[in-house]
Parts: sequence; C-alpha cells; structure tokens
Amino acid sequence: MLGTHLNKRLGPVLVFLFFVLCNSNAQEKQESPIALISYLKSLETQFDVKFSYLNEDLQGLTITIPENSNSLEVILHYIENTFRVEIEKLNDRYYTLTKDNRVNICGTVLDNFAANTVMGATVEVLGTDIAIITDNNGSFALEHIPRDASLQVRYLGYVTKYIKVETFLQSSGCSQILLVPYYEQLDEVFVYEYLTSGIIKETDASITLNTAEFGILPGLIEPDILQTLQALPGIKSIDETVSDINVRGGTNDQNLMLWNGIKMYQSGHFFGLISAFNPYQTDKVTIYKNGTPANFGDGVSSVIQMETGNSIPEVFKGGGGFNLISGDVYAEVPITNNLGIQFSARRSATDFLSTPTYKQFINRAFQDSEITLQNNSTVDDEFIRDEDFFFYDFSGKILYDINNDHKVRLSAIHIKNNLKFEETNVSADETNISLLKQDNISIGGQLQSNWTDRFSTHLNLYYSTYNLDAQNVFDNQVQQLFQNNQVTENALKVHTNYIWNEAFSWSNGYQYIETGITNATIINEPNFNSEIKGVIRTHAPYTQFNYNAPGNKFNVKIGTRFNFVENLNTFNKVLIEPRINLNFKLANYVRAEILGESKSQTTNQVIDLEQNFLGIEKRRWTLSNNNSLPVTTSKQVSTGINYEKNSFYVGIEGFYKNVDGISTRTQGFQNPYQFSGEIGSYDVKGVELLINKKGDNYSTWLSYAYNKNDYTFDSIVPQSFPNNLDIRHTVTFASTYTYKNLKLSVGLNYRTGKPFTKPIEGDAGLDQDYYPPRINFQQPNNSRLPEYFRADASAIYNFQLSRRIRANTGISILNLTDRKNTLNKYYRVNANDEIEAVENFSLGITPNVSFRVNF
Repeated sequence: MLGTHLNKRLGPVLVFLFFVLCNSNAQEKQESPIALISYLKSLETQFDVKFSYLNEDLQGLTITIPENSNSLEVILHYIENTFRVEIEKLNDRYYTLTKDNRVNICGTVLDNFAANTVMGATVEVLGTDIAIITDNNGSFALEHIPRDASLQVRYLGYVTKYIKVETFLQSSGCSQILLVPYYEQLDEVFVYEYLTSGIIKETDASITLNTAEFGILPGLIEPDILQTLQALPGIKSIDETVSDINVRGGTNDQNLMLWNGIKMYQSGHFFGLISAFNPYQTDKVTIYKNGTPANFGDGVSSVIQMETGNSIPEVFKGGGGFNLISGDVYAEVPITNNLGIQFSARRSATDFLSTPTYKQFINRAFQDSEITLQNNSTVDDEFIRDEDFFFYDFSGKILYDINNDHKVRLSAIHIKNNLKFEETNVSADETNISLLKQDNISIGGQLQSNWTDRFSTHLNLYYSTYNLDAQNVFDNQVQQLFQNNQVTENALKVHTNYIWNEAFSWSNGYQYIETGITNATIINEPNFNSEIKGVIRTHAPYTQFNYNAPGNKFNVKIGTRFNFVENLNTFNKVLIEPRINLNFKLANYVRAEILGESKSQTTNQVIDLEQNFLGIEKRRWTLSNNNSLPVTTSKQVSTGINYEKNSFYVGIEGFYKNVDGISTRTQGFQNPYQFSGEIGSYDVKGVELLINKKGDNYSTWLSYAYNKNDYTFDSIVPQSFPNNLDIRHTVTFASTYTYKNLKLSVGLNYRTGKPFTKPIEGDAGLDQDYYPPRINFQQPNNSRLPEYFRADASAIYNFQLSRRIRANTGISILNLTDRKNTLNKYYRVNANDEIEAVENFSLGITPNVSFRVNF
C-alpha cells in the first residue's frame, strides 16, 4: 500500500524532472555552436536538399542552431543575416551559397581595463576612405564595406587595434572591441591641436607632431619633419635649411636631435635643404624648447625627439612615392603575432635627372653668390660648373614582443651624401675640384619592461658613427687640401618609472655616454699635417617627480640631472641641472605655464666659412676641452598663458635664456674674430605669440616672435654687440583649406635682416701692413641685411586607385614672388688686393611635384 501510494505521489514528479532534464539538454545542445559546414550537411539530410558553396568561403564559421529549426526558409534567412552570405534557390532541391563581398557590421569599443565604453574612437576601413567615430555608447555601424578589409580602431591614450572584417562575421550580433591603454603616454594629455592636423601642444609645453595625422603646410607637399618644425613660433632657419635650425636664437649644434633614442650628428641632405629622416616611417616627433624632462641631457637650445612606430603591425602597410628630387618606399610587415619589421629607403635622382627643383637647389648651394668690389662695381668672372651629386638614407626597425610585459626593439639608420663639384674660372683660367662625402650610421636597441602595474623600466643602448671627408684641389691641381671629421659615440641609458597613484609618479635613471671625435687636416703645399683626437665620458644619474592633480587642474614636473663629465687627460667637471615644469588652470579656457631649466653640452660644431669648398661653409664637430672650448651651459626661464575656446586659440610666452661657454669659431663669425677663438656668452630675451582659428575645413594662424639676442665677449671691443642670429621680428601668416579630397595651403613669412659687419669706408678699410692684406672692420654686427619676405603655396589631392590602394598627388611652390632675399653678406680680399663683398641669396621660385601611393 505504502509503495503504491509513493508511486502515485512520485510519478508526476519524475515525469516533471524528466521533462526539465530533456529540455535542459535540448537547450544546452541548442546553445552549443557547431561548424556551419557541418550544420548545412545535417540540413541536407533533414530536408532532402543540396547546397553548393566554396569550402574556403565558409571555413571557420560556426553557428548556434536557431530556436525554430523546423522551417528551412527561416533557417536559411537566419544564415543569410548572420554570416552575410547570399543564398539562391535554383529549384526545389538545389541551393547555392555565395559570400557577399560587401557586408554590414557593427560593434562597441570598450576600455580593456575598466570595460568602459570609449566614445569618439576612430574606426577606419583600411584601404578605403571610409571612417566613422563611435557614438556616446561607444558603438558604431558600417555598411557595404569590403569583406576582406581590415579595420583600424584608435583613440588617444590607447594602443591602436587592427581587426579583420571577417572576425565580425563569425558571431551574431554586434562585436565588442577591447582597447588596451597605452601606459607610456599616460602623462601626455593633449591640450591644444593647432595650425594643421597632427600638431599638438602638450600640458608640459612640448610640441608633438603626429605624422600619420599630418595635414598640409605652405610650401610642403610631404611632411618633412624638420621643415614642419619651422612653422612653430620661435623655431626658424635664417639660411632656409633644415640642418641649421635656430631655436630661440641658438645655433643648430645646440639642438639635441634623437632618432629612436639615438643622438644624430647629421640631419640633412643637399646641404641641409632636405631632412634626412623619412617622415612616413617616423610616427611621432616631440620638441622641447624649455622645461625639458630630466632624462634628456645635451642640447642647450632644444630637444627634438623622433620616434618610429612602436607596435607590431597586425596587417601589412606600405607605400612609396617620388618628387622632383628623390623617390622613396616604406613598409610595416607583420611576421608573426609577436614579431614585425619596419623599413624605409630613399634615394635622390639628382645624379641622372635634372629637374627645375634640382636646378634651384644647386643655384642655392653653389651659384647664388654675387661679388662686388668696395666701389660697388660688379665682378663679371665667367664660370663653368659641373656637379655629380646624390644622396640616400635607409632606416629599419625590428619589433619583438617577448610577452605582453617585455618588448625588444632594434633600430638602424644610414644617411649618406656624396658630391663632386668642379668649377672653372674662365677669366682666370683656374679649375677647382671639391669632393664631399658624409655618412651617418647608427644602431640601437631598446628593452621595455612592465614589471608590475606600477613599475616599469626602459633600457636603451646605441652605437653611432658620423664621418665627413672633404677634399679640395685648387689651381689646376697644384694645391690639395684634405679634411676629415669623425664622431663615434656609445651610450647606455636606464630609465625607471614608478606610479604611486593616479596623481603621483617618480622617474629615475642613469645615462652613460662616451663620445670620441677626430679632426684631421692635410695640405700638400705648403706641407701641413694635423690630427686632433679627443674622448669625453659622461655619467649622468637623474630623478624627476611628476604630479597631475585631479581634473588636470595642476601639473608639476620637477627634476634634477647630475652630469659627471670627464675629458681624458684634460679635465673633470660636475654639473647639476635642475628642471621645473608647471602647468595650471587659471580660469575656464585659460591655462598658464612656468618653465625653467639648466642644461649643458660637450660637443659643438666649428664652422669653417669661405676658406675652402668653393665658398660653401663646412661644419665640423669638436669636443669641449675646458680651454679653447669650454663646456657650454645654459639657463632658461619662461612663462606663458594659453586660451582656447570654440577652436580659437591664443598663446603668448615670454622667455629669457643665457648660454655661456661659446666660441667665435662655433658662431659663424665673418670678421676679424672668425678664427681668434674668443670665449663668451649670449643672452636672448623674447616673446612668442600665436593666434589660431580653426573650423571644420580650414585653419588660419598668425605668429609673431620678438628676440633681442646679444653677445658678450670680454676680449672684444665693444664687449656686447648683436648676435649673428639676432632676428628681432619674425611674422608668419598662413591658412589651410580642405574641400573633400583637396587640401590647399598658402603662407607669408617676414623677418628683419640678420646683422653683419662692414669694413671701414675708404682706403682705411684695407690694412697693407700685413701680407696678405687684411680688412679693417667696423664694430661687429653694426649693420643689417634687408628684410626677408617669402610667399609659399601647396596643394594635395587624395584619391583611390583601387579598393586597397590610396594615392595622392601634390604641387608646391616656394617663393611665389621670386623675391631675391639676401641671406648673408661678407667681405674678403681678392688676388688684386681689393675688398670684395660677397652676397648669398635665398631660393628663387622653386616648384615641386609629388606622387604617392599607400596600401
């Protein structure tokens, strides 16, 4: 009885549990994805049909069996929507499945760390002009995009992510894309983007150039790195070159130029008219005019840091192009998931192709001199000139990720210039031949390690060598001069960073640099042989504290660098270099900054002007010896205010800089003190102003710089006089405009003339008591050249050659008005014991054309 009763009570329960178990198994089975090809085969059996398709089209796709699997029509509709395939019914039994080459996808971009949505991220379909910004929910949707394309997803402060469109088709619904924060950039908060796209002022007052985002500037059709820098206030080249950039009144050798952490001793091609660094491989450029971080030594005027891409490419990218001077190629190649390479190469066509641009460059380098006698009569000598010139540069980088926390980067660069120049003075029946070879070869390695979420290290090693060989054959091979300048440098740098909390971090490090320089001179008649070698070793520990207040209201960087300098058998010196960088909010849309630094450098360039190489100046690196050339030191303070609202920006900055330990031999003097080697200093007081208004498709700006730059030499009378680089007023007005795929830019540049020294008027200007006679000059730099004015324009048009290949063509014109600007003027005594005035002029009207493809 009891058993019967229990059976009656348990029967319904067991039936219910059996039903739940079966339903659970069915649901589990339904939710388990299976291969799409296997599912199609089961449909063939279930519904007595046949499907025709290519295995490679469906390989790797999985499907979760739909709930309503009793209707073939519903199932096929579900497959079409899920996998973006086109299903065609041929008859009652046969169907075809074809992959749709154009698909619709959607997704949501999230922060990998906090799973927060990332709104405003850029989602770009590579190989096309299709791009979109994620909405407030971090979501996006793209329609009719190539199925075999790849997406590039990027956002400030995150590592750029590359995803194949096919991955979106392997699951139903919208995919989630997780971006990984880029911890190395956490202390770099973007404040102002001005002038053109890709130029950004950071909260620490540094300027960042993002070459991938770069727009257009007047006179430029390619993002030449060192030419672009000259669009910024306080950075100019008074002789129109990239190898002689003057930052706040300093000489070019006072700029520390780094490529992937390697100090570069050569920066230009074609006597500095072209940058030696390929902008299409260079990912980011940062320049510090003041408030330099403590981990940088050297360079008393500025730091220019160039970096190539640091992430392993997920897809192959590359490109190439040419202009009227040279051609180049570059590529980023993924080898495996944790190994990739980058490379770029460029070579001039100047040794086999003569273009209008090349002719203007040659005129600027060799034939731009006009010689007049003291009585203003012109010297009409007839010259026949012939040149054989070429240059090339190659750079490469290997990227290897040991794992997510440890990454190895190996970099190399080779820069070369080669020139043979022959000049015959028909009037005097004299032939001079000059040969010039410049080589810079550098190799470096970096190990980046994240030991914990808070502690990271960066190890940097490099070897760099620079060699300059110059040979001059004078007067039909009667006299020969050979000069060599060689620089060899080895360096090691260990940098650590510890993050205490979201607001406070602490950086420490140590840098060791060994620099050896050789200068050799050989003359056959009269017989002369000189070789000077030197080695300097520098040990430099440093520390820096960084504080970022919540809401970015107050940012502080305070650090100190300790330099222990040792010149073998000459001197030992200890230099302490404090650095301070303050940036704070004054009011809505208004921020202020206070910067200060003390810096030093032990390498300088001696300038040999007008003594050889057919009047072309030649710069030779040399080491400080604490005697004829001491260690150069600088102190600088500046304060500025920045205002930005509704894409309208105004920034004004005042500064004072003192540089001590300079020599007349490093400053380019062209008066009695050119070779005397007096030691002195210079002081610069200046103001820089920038006004910029930007719209959706235009940008207009006006910049003004005032500099009062004076030398002080105790042994020269008078002791104080204007600096050779004393350009009192500089004004730039420019504008860019974008209409669909066309970019236009035009700009005007004006500055007052540079100082120069005149001889004493009349017969007293030539001192006949010496042999050869000497010129009696007036007070140093008591005269000025005429003002400088130049108008430039450029245009770039972007278009698609195919679905994967983008292209652009550009045209630029430098010096639209063909104005004859005088860049320099100096005096010399000719063979007839007469004083000659030699004037050097700027580029004339110079066109250039380019064509590029990217894929």
